[in-house]
Amino acid sequence: MASSLQRISSHARLLRTAIASGSRPFSADALVEYRPGEIGRVSGIPDEHLRRKVVIYSPARTASQQGSGKVGKWKINFVSTQKWENPLMGWTSTGDPYAHVGDSALGFDSEEAAKYFAENHGWDYVVKRRHTPLLKVKLYADNFKWKGLPKTEA
Repeated sequence: MASSLQRISSHARLLRTAIASGSRPFSADALVEYRPGEIGRVSGIPDEHLRRKVVIYSPARTASQQGSGKVGKWKINFVSTQKWENPLMGWTSTGDPYAHVGDSALGFDSEEAAKYFAENHGWDYVVKRRHTPLLKVKLYADNFKWKGLPKTEA
């Protein structure tokens, strides 16, 4: 048993010296720079889906929720024109494999990140600006405060 432990420790020592002497520090020549649109070609996406048109937008808050869960998030949605009505059930059908991808998967923390992602995949994009309404600060107590004498009609 002692000989097997010595053998393992000697192998580990040899391995450490081989790695330390043969390794080179991380260098910039190992990095690969991608040009815009090149990621799509490398990833194996079919050619007909490389030149897609997408819409970058910030989704509005859900009407029933007053929290700030989706505020400040950005999404990418694919513009799809290949839709038809199913004659049997009346459902809307599509032949586009990316029709529902943007609703669930492509979310970003900033507009710039979404633009960068679209440019790297070679997609033409349109940015829909967010309309943020100005909110007045309201207090519940304002419903009961004194507003002066009632106005009389003359």
